[in-house]
Amino acid sequence: MVWKKLGFSNFSSCPNGSRQWIWDLFGECAQDGWDEASVGLGLVSILCFAASTLPQYIKACKMGNMDQALSVWFLLGWIGGDSCNLIGSFLADQLPLQTYTAVYYVLADLVMLSLYFYYKFKKCPSPLSATINSVLLFILGLTCTTPLLSRAGSVAAPREVFHGRKLLSVEPGDKPFTRQEIVGFVIGSVSSILYLFSRVPQIRTNFLRKSTQGISYSLFALVMLGNTLYGLSVLLKNPEVGQSEGSYLLHHLPWLVGSLGVLLLDTIISVQFLVYRNASTSPERQPLLPG
Repeated sequence: MVWKKLGFSNFSSCPNGSRQWIWDLFGECAQDGWDEASVGLGLVSILCFAASTLPQYIKACKMGNMDQALSVWFLLGWIGGDSCNLIGSFLADQLPLQTYTAVYYVLADLVMLSLYFYYKFKKCPSPLSATINSVLLFILGLTCTTPLLSRAGSVAAPREVFHGRKLLSVEPGDKPFTRQEIVGFVIGSVSSILYLFSRVPQIRTNFLRKSTQGISYSLFALVMLGNTLYGLSVLLKNPEVGQSEGSYLLHHLPWLVGSLGVLLLDTIISVQFLVYRNASTSPERQPLLPG
């Protein structure tokens, strides 16, 4: 793990009774069954997220209409939310498994967005294709280098406790927000908003097309399962020593809203799959929503 190699923390800082093997594998303190369950659910959620995009990749290659089936605003909102989630996770010192999930999802989003533009420009070649490819490569490079740079910066300079924001102030004995964590909290909140609003264009696209053809339901079903397990893994984790449950929830609030809050909107998309399951899109039918 990056932060273990940089000396960010060590096992001796964990409470007595913590599981050594969990620290060795994930750099996370696990002192009882609740923490172990949190790690287990976090791992299963990562598997769900990893498996969710594969059926969509396969369907996109088979049908070749990904540019019509998925809204580009849905994809852009998704990658924007995942990018903010990744940056916020590092800055706000979130759980390691949260960070692993964020890294994977940004990479998966880049592949899905690349497929979208591939089929888009395959049908209608555009001089913008080279520019878009460059932007996607830049985001990929940023995703790969952000973890190392973020952790290196946190080791080089000790964190300074910041007391200027009344909204994020805590009672004595609670874990205070540092300046870096406040920035991460704000970015995480932006991520949650992007997650919530990213579903709206896709719901509208499905409604206008009266069809979900070209979209794999496994994408949304596994994302719903992954988000549920992801939220539970955060809720089951014990707070740090000396930190109250209220302070712990406040520190993780944007990520809980982002994971559990989208379940309602994903449920609406699931209903659309049921309503439009027998609908078919004729070959001459054009997409009703740009992108």
